[in-house]
Amino acid sequence: MLKKFILLLILLILSIALALCVGAVNIFACDKDTLYTILTTIRLPRVLGAALCGAALATGGTILQCVTQNHLSAPSVIGINSGAGFAVILTLCFIPSLWMLLPVAAFLGAILSCALIMGIAFGTGKKTGGSIIILCGVAVSSMLSAGISFLSLRYPDVLSSYTAFSVGGFSGTGWRELLIPCIIIHIALIVLQAISPKLNLLCLGDEMASTLGVNVRSIRITALICTSALCACAVSFAGLLGFVGLIVPHIVRRMAGNDIRYNIPLSYTAGAVLCVLSDLLGRTLFTPTELPCGIIMAFIGAPFFLYLLIARRYKGDRM
Repeated sequence: MLKKFILLLILLILSIALALCVGAVNIFACDKDTLYTILTTIRLPRVLGAALCGAALATGGTILQCVTQNHLSAPSVIGINSGAGFAVILTLCFIPSLWMLLPVAAFLGAILSCALIMGIAFGTGKKTGGSIIILCGVAVSSMLSAGISFLSLRYPDVLSSYTAFSVGGFSGTGWRELLIPCIIIHIALIVLQAISPKLNLLCLGDEMASTLGVNVRSIRITALICTSALCACAVSFAGLLGFVGLIVPHIVRRMAGNDIRYNIPLSYTAGAVLCVLSDLLGRTLFTPTELPCGIIMAFIGAPFFLYLLIARRYKGDRM
């Protein structure tokens, strides 16, 4: 397992190096001052932002699929991203000068949307796992998306910001947008890694986990809070970037099985690689114009999601 992590880490380093070197401007033909400006103020924060976002969303997807016991769950699928996005749009509309509050607002929005989804799911009389979570998430996500659209039309000054925000991408990402999210994301990752042995037991089912001495309720709440924090922080600077939390967990499980202790660091690195390369592809395919990373991810993620649905139908299991 260590070899796979090291391999992914090397791939991440190479991806970051490639993303720093390749772009609309040939940095090897620049003078020293221009090179320094391009790398430190434009490309480096953008590339590190892409890596941070991919790591957060991929890890969040891994934990969410474990907690809900459904491998079709993902932050963008069940509405956590939309909750964070709705809170960010509210902040942009009513207190745009307080940009430092965006991660906090996104965190609260993600927590509330997650609580609403779980409340509806529990209210049906079903357990946490199963397709009911996804159905509730789609309904809540649609409602929140409608709220975002209403606010963007009611306050047209934020429409241009919302358009880029709804697609998801890293154009214009700066150092100040990354500081607080970086801190929160890594605190959440430390907590998740600490409770990962209990999350492994939770994946066996609530009854089995309780029999083995796990406080299912507290572990699930802790995991959902950390997942919401991961997704909220990513959304606060990257927008509503989808499918990362759906694709990467499946890739990681094929590499390392279902052990959450290993899946967390592997998801972290694999998600970072995926986002860095997707962003690089988006900004180099049609130079000098660029495609937001969210469009590239949609081209990759939508067919992948359909594949999972079809596979689930023919295998007759929960994936």
